Amino acid sequence: MLTNSSKSNDAVLDRLAGFAAILADESRRMLLDVVAQDRAIEMKADRSFVTDMDLAIEMRLRELISDAHPDHGVVGEEQDASDPDAEFVWVLDPIDGTAPFIAGMPVFGTLIALMHRGKPVIGVIDHPSGGNRWLGVAGRPTLLNGSPCRTRACAGIGAAILSVCNPDFFHPEEYPALDALREATAWRIYGGACLSFGLLASGRTDVHIDTQFKIHDLAPYAPIIEGAGGVVTDWDGQPLTLSSGPRILAAGDPARHRDALELVQRAMR
Repeated sequence: MLTNSSKSNDAVLDRLAGFAAILADESRRMLLDVVAQDRAIEMKADRSFVTDMDLAIEMRLRELISDAHPDHGVVGEEQDASDPDAEFVWVLDPIDGTAPFIAGMPVFGTLIALMHRGKPVIGVIDHPSGGNRWLGVAGRPTLLNGSPCRTRACAGIGAAILSVCNPDFFHPEEYPALDALREATAWRIYGGACLSFGLLASGRTDVHIDTQFKIHDLAPYAPIIEGAGGVVTDWDGQPLTLSSGPRILAAGDPARHRDALELVQRAMR
């Protein structure tokens, strides 16, 4: 339980961040064991893919959470939520970027978040193909493989690199927001899945916009991007919580987030 004592809270967050790393280690081990193998594949009702490995990883992580923290809730991509109103809730996306995983494109990874009373306090992006892991803890600098990483300053929206996981995610009524940012920015990068957010936190890109995200697709990004100096919200400028989705807007430079949010909101009016 987090309290009014900063020293006590630091100790709790240290333990929980260490446990998040254990979960990420287990997911990475499982993914690297099978990355070159053919996978059994199904298509869900929303036309997204799921593999037997998505299911196996989530089941294993849920088992570890239940053993170590039986009073914590879990919200995962592949199974029904367990005690989602608990004080602490783990949010799991065992393979973010399942389609790239199936296609052999090495941008996929595991997303792990811990919510405290509905707000994200720990976030992990584990990118096994590149051997990289971003760890964000509320109120602390974001770490990439154990060392602090930072977003970068961007002179103006016209100089920004924009990343988008997949333009196909956008509904026709959302295209104006995407088009406004594509027209305003210098370069566009598509198809990076969770790696896109890690690269933004590391100062390699500047702005990210997406939609049709569920909570497991976006929960880790607030601690990671904010701890690196950036800003992440929904398209209304609201902070991410357990009830957030489906739209996300992130920027490494807070001034560029303001620019991007203004463009998006103007386009959607």
